[in-house]
Amino acid sequence: MSDRKQFRTLAQPEAAHDAIASLSMRAAPEEVRVPEASGRTLTDRIDATLDVPGFDRATVDGYAVAARDTFGADESSPARLELAGEVHAGESPTVALETGECIEISTGAVVPTGADAVVMVERTDRDDGEILVRTSVAPGDRIMAAGTDIAAGERALGPGTRLSAREIGLLSALGVESVSVVGRPTVGIISTGEELVRPGEPLASAKGEIYDVNSHTIAAAVAEAGGEPRLYEHVGDDYEAMERVLREAATECDLLLSSGSTSASAVDVIYRVVEEAGELLLHGVAVKPGKPMLVGRIAESGYVGLPGYPVSALTIFRSFVAPAIRKAAARPPPESATLIGEMAVDERYSEGRLRLMPVGLVERGEPDETGDTPTQEHTQPSTERPLVYPVDKGSGATTSLVEADGIVEMPPEIERLDRGQQVTVRLFSPGIRPPPVFGIGEDDPAFSRLLDRIDSPRYLALGSREGVRRLRNGVPDVALTVESYAGDVEADLLGSWERRWGLLVPQGNPEGVAGIVDLVERSLRFANRPRTAGLRRSLEEAIETLAESRAVTVGSLTDAIEGYDATHRAHESPARRVLGDTADVALGLEATARSLEMDFLPVGTERLCLLAQPERRSKAALGRLETALIDSEAVFDSLAGYRLIPADQS
Repeated sequence: MSDRKQFRTLAQPEAAHDAIASLSMRAAPEEVRVPEASGRTLTDRIDATLDVPGFDRATVDGYAVAARDTFGADESSPARLELAGEVHAGESPTVALETGECIEISTGAVVPTGADAVVMVERTDRDDGEILVRTSVAPGDRIMAAGTDIAAGERALGPGTRLSAREIGLLSALGVESVSVVGRPTVGIISTGEELVRPGEPLASAKGEIYDVNSHTIAAAVAEAGGEPRLYEHVGDDYEAMERVLREAATECDLLLSSGSTSASAVDVIYRVVEEAGELLLHGVAVKPGKPMLVGRIAESGYVGLPGYPVSALTIFRSFVAPAIRKAAARPPPESATLIGEMAVDERYSEGRLRLMPVGLVERGEPDETGDTPTQEHTQPSTERPLVYPVDKGSGATTSLVEADGIVEMPPEIERLDRGQQVTVRLFSPGIRPPPVFGIGEDDPAFSRLLDRIDSPRYLALGSREGVRRLRNGVPDVALTVESYAGDVEADLLGSWERRWGLLVPQGNPEGVAGIVDLVERSLRFANRPRTAGLRRSLEEAIETLAESRAVTVGSLTDAIEGYDATHRAHESPARRVLGDTADVALGLEATARSLEMDFLPVGTERLCLLAQPERRSKAALGRLETALIDSEAVFDSLAGYRLIPADQS
């Protein structure tokens, strides 16, 4: 009587997916050098430890000037300035600018001391050693300020970020040498069957021998999915040899794959090995091809038996096994390289040239059940297409690429794209997906920590005022803003917290600064935040109060503060100016002072509000963000000067 083992009741494909998903195959994190990290996924948040650029940089060839020396200049009445020297990219300025002087400067060069603007060479003429400036400029013109690209202390990349060439460039710009990434699951590959011969060895076709195709094919597919393939010796249909190799591989790998010997033949013994050496979860799946698939465990390692025919083996691998490996390696599913979206805002362009516009994507709702992003092959209603918004911080900014998902081409004859207009986005890589949650607003260290609890969020720290403006225009999911701006938009409040702010000075307070009054009455160099920042708004309110008490105008007080209009981008940026001895006093947070070991002079407390688009409250990521905020006492307790406001008090 035949001892042939018949297939058990065939499992449904969903059961096979569930069985494979239950196999634990997540490898330990790895530390890898940045040049070798492409395609890997970060395990930790990376904050900038320096400003990029680290100096005020000229963006054109021309002349560094003091803007006040050009006021009123035009073609018919140029300003006449004495040429005091020159500075080129890669060298330190050797001369400081004095009143009535200018310094020749190259693109990318350090802006010399005393200069606050650069005049394009095209708007100047030379006249007997003097430079005729035929235009007036304002402070900051043609200058990329230190930290414009990314500022020290700012959240550069978060855990879950998949690294591509653009992120590698950002990490390099920050001087990062190595990063911790999600480990690649090690996948052992074993080919079975007496008829198989390894490529390169003699082949006896008359005996029915064939070359082993599956080992290398599956190994390549494992690598494509993000795993680390490991080939083991070929074994035939011998029980003892099969058991020995499987047990050895189970101690060295996170997942085992074999091909062949999974059918109900009397000589096929692999299912018996799995049953006796581990646990057989299923044998046989109602799918064509791939009916004889096996799923089980051997020791701590998962096991999947693939069909022996190469096409069937690869089909089953891609359909059932590759998604699990990608998940373990934190790799996104493969997607089309283009998608259809709709413009979130109006965009105008009239330079008569082809424009390759970097854009970001925003999902208005949850992805469909397949996980697909709408592509040219997947037509969806307009309400389900992702929103597309321009991303452009200037051609010199590395972070423009990190914040963008792809490119929209605007041909020379197209001068505008209207809000709601359908556009085709060419993605930077096929695996790119819109972030699960997209926010704009205040730069805040507590919120950076909260974002770590959400998979791959995108947040642009553009300031409270800008966050509210863009939320009102319907682009981001959330905006973080100080309370004084929160009433300017119809939105749902997810939560709020308080933070103490004030003036930051070096340890020991060498200038003896007591408060805002000293900024007005003494000659102190001050480092401020941009007008869009909530901290700047809180400072303005404090100055307004001081002006009222003195019965003077606000402008008379701000004009008396040296450096009041010279703003710096992120919450740590002004403090870094003090530490670099280019300012005496900085506007900042108590938490920043503690982090940078500076003295803190408290001025007030401001409330931050996390606002959400009402029509997007159903997005799962927003629910996770709201839950993270509710359970975030430890985050706020770890930061000096912070207090989470309970939901019933918000």
